[in-house]
Amino acid sequence: MAENLPGDFFAAVEAMLACRGRVILSGIGKSGHVARKIAATLASTGTPAQFVHPAEASHGDLGMVTNADVCILISNSGETAELGDLIQHARRFSIPLIGISKNPDSTLMRAADLRLTLPNEPEACTIGMAPTTSTTLTLALGDALAVALMEQRGFLHEHFRVFHPGGKLGARLAQVHQLMHEADELPLVGRSTPMQEVLLAMTGKGFGLACVVDGEGRLAGVISDGDIRRNIDGLMARTAGEVATRTPKTVPPEMLAAEALAVMNDRKVTALVVVDGDGRPVGLLRLHVLLKAGLA
Repeated sequence: MAENLPGDFFAAVEAMLACRGRVILSGIGKSGHVARKIAATLASTGTPAQFVHPAEASHGDLGMVTNADVCILISNSGETAELGDLIQHARRFSIPLIGISKNPDSTLMRAADLRLTLPNEPEACTIGMAPTTSTTLTLALGDALAVALMEQRGFLHEHFRVFHPGGKLGARLAQVHQLMHEADELPLVGRSTPMQEVLLAMTGKGFGLACVVDGEGRLAGVISDGDIRRNIDGLMARTAGEVATRTPKTVPPEMLAAEALAVMNDRKVTALVVVDGDGRPVGLLRLHVLLKAGLA
């Protein structure tokens, strides 16, 4: 398929980009199953798409197909009788029609505006008849169309998450700001704050750390339980600035939560302060929140 990309591939991508409605996919049997998958992939990657069963189309579902849509009809032979009404409907209402078949001289391909002709390779089964090679080629072609459309649309992680909010995939696409504790929950202290007050602030917030900020509210350091243990000798005679780790690892709010988890694993920490572009603390990301969200 990579060596024999159909000649109308790029024109098909352009037609789908220009579509004001939805990309309608249809096929019968194994081609229908592949059409459903292609429709689902398109819909989840920024191209509105819908599968219409050809038999149901002949009994009223043709009303789902409008002249704002683009039709992609799949038939390995190109002679699938069940697609006849969809072909006629597309021609009658000047709906752009893209055919996918290995037979360029078939009824479907002659009627189509754009032809995505599959390589005429034998099926992989022992009798050479079960849809195997042909369905795999069609599936690969559908994925190629979806990826090309994603690239043309500038489809990014944040767009993908809109259509995949559930499950582990949704969690991996979450950004730090969606899972962090907000700034008003943070224990913030100044550099000159006595450690007795710092301990009270840490205890009150319950995060096991305190953020040390300078006079302009920028992060100047972090005090963790470990810092307290390392400075236990004479602790109460010291200030926050003297005890704090001055160069803590931070993350921006727009970072993917999965990337922040990798930072935690690399630094062997269980929490990260989230800072804005000016270095001011805007939140706190904790390991247990990431675990609860299903990132690990």
